[in-house]
Amino acid sequence: MKPAPRVGMPGDVLIVEDDPIIALDFEDTIMSFGVAAVRTAASVARALELIASRVPDFALLDVGLIRGEKTFAIAERLDGLGVPYVFVTGYGSDVRLPPSLAEKPRLNKPCSSEVLEAALRRKEV
Repeated sequence: MKPAPRVGMPGDVLIVEDDPIIALDFEDTIMSFGVAAVRTAASVARALELIASRVPDFALLDVGLIRGEKTFAIAERLDGLGVPYVFVTGYGSDVRLPPSLAEKPRLNKPCSSEVLEAALRRKEV
């Protein structure tokens, strides 16, 4: 049985994460919040395809993906669309973001479900 939607939760969340176990954990946790749809992408190209097919209400962006890909192009696209997102990283404050993205919200991996839920509720851009 799917949980009832919670007030303040986005309806559609995009997760950009190259580790399938972490992506699945995020997906399960977010679905437990009552989010109607969660989509995942492991690459920048796939994430941009998903955004083009249906703009999400919110996104979680792992900063660094396999083969050295960074999710900055996705962030810029989401900014252009007015979609809120947070960067997620295992490197904490040591991760370097471009100056245009330096003030964007970040979550450290691993993060608690309470911290994740708060990020989705705030929907900061």
